[in-house]
Amino acid sequence: MFVNFFYELKRTGVPVSLTEWMTLMEALSKGLAFSSLSGFYHVARAVLVKSETHFDSYDLAFQNYFKGIETPVDVVEQALEWLKNEIPPLMISPEERKMFQDWDLEKLRRELEERLKTQDGEHHGGSNWIGTGGRSRFGYGGYNQAGVRLGGHSVNHSAVKVAAERRYRGYRSDETLGVRQFEVALRKLRQLTSRNEGIKDELDLDGTVDATCKNAGRLELVWDRSRKNNMKVVLMMDSGGSMDPYIDLCSQLFSAVNRSTHFKDLKYYFFHNCFYQDIYLHPSCTSRHAIKTYDLLRNLDPEYRLIIVGDGSMAPSELTMVDGAIDWEILNDEPGLVWMERVVKHFKHAVWLNPIPSQWWDVHRYYGAYTIAMIRKLFPMFELTLDGLELAVKRLKAKF
Repeated sequence: MFVNFFYELKRTGVPVSLTEWMTLMEALSKGLAFSSLSGFYHVARAVLVKSETHFDSYDLAFQNYFKGIETPVDVVEQALEWLKNEIPPLMISPEERKMFQDWDLEKLRRELEERLKTQDGEHHGGSNWIGTGGRSRFGYGGYNQAGVRLGGHSVNHSAVKVAAERRYRGYRSDETLGVRQFEVALRKLRQLTSRNEGIKDELDLDGTVDATCKNAGRLELVWDRSRKNNMKVVLMMDSGGSMDPYIDLCSQLFSAVNRSTHFKDLKYYFFHNCFYQDIYLHPSCTSRHAIKTYDLLRNLDPEYRLIIVGDGSMAPSELTMVDGAIDWEILNDEPGLVWMERVVKHFKHAVWLNPIPSQWWDVHRYYGAYTIAMIRKLFPMFELTLDGLELAVKRLKAKF
């Protein structure tokens, strides 16, 4: 059943397995889709899609496969369901209520079934056939004081139209992070808060009891790491120039990280293109917000996870020459690469996130490719995408 839909999902990049597909078939056999295309859309997405990053691909596959198909309205069941409900007294006048007193459920069923047997297509504006408008007793959008409305609500909320809207295109994992992706991105960064860090200095009572019992009653203490999160992160962001389109986005993203993941410590610093003897506490990168880079390294222990966000695009002289800084008020006594080497040697774990797609990092005709190549020799560089962020988190967690 729907085998071609399975292959369409594969073609659009949804990593669906045969096990998940058989689970979907079981759900359909139990009627969980309620014989509705909209129901099938939601059940299939819940069973087959493992990550929000694939919602967009799922919608594409659904739209391609089911385009032009609408859920048929089961008018008989809809009529019977309507008749089960008590008529609200405030909506029906006494005259209209009198009309409904003579209704008989079985009579209405037979009348509806007979009309369905003889009607062979759509009908609009008439007085007998099931359709829209007109004065027919069955349908919607018309006028009949004793009429029964059938349909009229599901048309504008069909599963195909929902898929066509592609509300989740912002969840794609291969595009530069956007505001809609913050929630997904935070799930990746939250992996940094594992309990695999720190010393085992907290008594594990259950483990102690279990170990003591296995040791014939002789006390054996078992220690575990504290449940308190000890992860510390330092964030350095390139500010100004070619990074202007990204700086607000990055600030919002990592501010949200600070609120949501509760790192033990999260520090922000800013630089323009490259950091030298000074680094800054504000994106304006002015002297009144400057602190000495040496002081920063002395005050931050090497266990901090360093995340640098920048496009790495600048004149090569800013990395290779004394006084090569582009800002006139900065007089760097040492080349930028020297300072980058100091920083990367200080921290045990460091990554560089680049909003420029990786396909341009090695294209020599692209401005900045040369300096990006030099930076990549010092820092592991990843794209500022969900996929890149996941790889960066794995690198930050790696043991050295």
